[in-house]
Amino acid sequence: MPQVAVMSPNGEVEKIDRDSQAGLEALRALSALLLKAALHQQFDGIRLGAAVAEDDQFYVDSDKDEQQVSADELASLEATIKQFAKDDVKVEFAQVKVEDALAEVKDDPFSTELINEHAQDGLVAMYEVAGVKSVATQPVLVYGNVVKNYQLLSVAGAYWKGMSSNPMLQRIYGTVFFKKDDLEADLKARQEARERDHRVIGNQLDLFFVDPKVGAGLPYWMPKGATIRRVIERYIIDKEVADDYEHVYTPVLMNLDAYKTSGHWDHYREDMFPPMDMGDGELLELRPMNCPSHIQVYKHHIRSYRDLPLRIAELGMMHRYEKSGALSGLQRVREMTLNDGHTFVTLDQIQDEFAKILKLIMDVYKDFDITDYTFRLSYRDPKNTEKYFANDEMWEQAQKMLKGAMDDLGLDYYEAEGEAAFYGPKLDIQTKTALGNEETMSTIQLDFMLPEKFDLHYVGEDGQQHRPVMIHRGVVGTMERFMAYLTEIYKGAFPTWLAPQQVNIIPVSDDRHGEYADQVAKELKHLNIRAKVDHRNEKMGYKIRESQTQKVPYTLVVGDDEMANGAVSVRKYGEQEQNGMSKDDFLKLIQADIASYSREN
Repeated sequence: MPQVAVMSPNGEVEKIDRDSQAGLEALRALSALLLKAALHQQFDGIRLGAAVAEDDQFYVDSDKDEQQVSADELASLEATIKQFAKDDVKVEFAQVKVEDALAEVKDDPFSTELINEHAQDGLVAMYEVAGVKSVATQPVLVYGNVVKNYQLLSVAGAYWKGMSSNPMLQRIYGTVFFKKDDLEADLKARQEARERDHRVIGNQLDLFFVDPKVGAGLPYWMPKGATIRRVIERYIIDKEVADDYEHVYTPVLMNLDAYKTSGHWDHYREDMFPPMDMGDGELLELRPMNCPSHIQVYKHHIRSYRDLPLRIAELGMMHRYEKSGALSGLQRVREMTLNDGHTFVTLDQIQDEFAKILKLIMDVYKDFDITDYTFRLSYRDPKNTEKYFANDEMWEQAQKMLKGAMDDLGLDYYEAEGEAAFYGPKLDIQTKTALGNEETMSTIQLDFMLPEKFDLHYVGEDGQQHRPVMIHRGVVGTMERFMAYLTEIYKGAFPTWLAPQQVNIIPVSDDRHGEYADQVAKELKHLNIRAKVDHRNEKMGYKIRESQTQKVPYTLVVGDDEMANGAVSVRKYGEQEQNGMSKDDFLKLIQADIASYSREN
């Protein structure tokens, strides 16, 4: 296998396999330095921030007094990098006195900050490429002639160090590979990712928006997106009520003492918003979790063994302090609504309740056509127990019971240490997104800790007080993340039962056929089918194309023949042909489509 020379941040050079992961990471790091040098060469006075190699790309942050670098200038930067590679520029290493390094970048606050941040004993380790010095932070290839199969991808705004209180810089992304075929495959995958990106589709279909000027990480659901969300919420509530859950509403604010009792304040404080001082000694907290709220519902009455299992559910709004740089569309937000549920059980009810919850989750997955998932048993990290509730006996018992429940059900799973919640182990159901990434969709968590901390009881058959066990579960996670997942899985073409507009009716002539179109729409709406008539003064071909662009499941065209025969001309999304059928037959067709959750018969 061919080898390449790689320099570490301490200046040592070694040969490693070119096609190894470490080799690819070093190639990306070198490409970032070459991009930084190209920016320095092309733009006088440009201020340069971090040059970083990530998991699947590289980027450089920069800032200019005048207009920032535009996407139109990427080709010119690529040409400069190509020349660097042709000239086989070499990475040089030096330990530079901090004062000398700072003198070279005295007009660049970002480079100044990086130098001060990485200085040790009056020196800073630096790479120099094509006359441009950068703080040495990552292993990097030594010779530039290997940078051949690369492409600059995009420009975007990014807060310096990911903090909204810092200046907004221009970030230029690129990708690079040793082999041309790998680059082409990567670019193809990125194109697929762009086409499935829920942020892009959300904008195209007018589903939601996020405006940092009025609140970063706080999505606004537009009418179409709100319609889809409402369908999901009604579906989930109906499924849970049918499964003997009692739905509640609880406040989004709670006394901080409750989160100190639960342990969230100790273990989760960095992800919580600052408390609100009400001026009379009371501190209120925006809730990051719903469990303490549902515990209060349990405690409001004396509970008997006859009440258990007691299943409490809520579409509970929560708030978590996510850093600005981590926010992303609907996937990472600061306000979210969780499809949350908590069951209070006796010890001997755990296994049956676990199986019941898992069956509910599987039924929901079937209706949403979610098929690519695996089961992960998430345990605490035995080498790092301080971040978990301190009770070894509880952890051993809970993890044993969770594993036993999965074994009894005969389900395949894998085990992961360090993925447990701070208060107990859990079953995580890991799904694959449309782009092949793994994320947790659903969870079932056993909890012996919170019933102890909140001193929960039930009166047993023996008339004595006993401690219940609490099972936390989420079926589809938050509405926000689930919506992002579905948008990307369906590529915006939501199945009929979920689509915000299920039918678009286009009259050939609005003057002659508009009234009949309205009549068809009225009959559809009477059946709770989401239909609209396109009365705009536009050509019919344009209306049909736009209906397809908006991914409406059914487009109906009505003209003289349809009006005379009580019929409609039906075109399904993604198909070219239109099929004539009676209005009654179409009503039966779409009702069956919706009732089957749009699964093919």
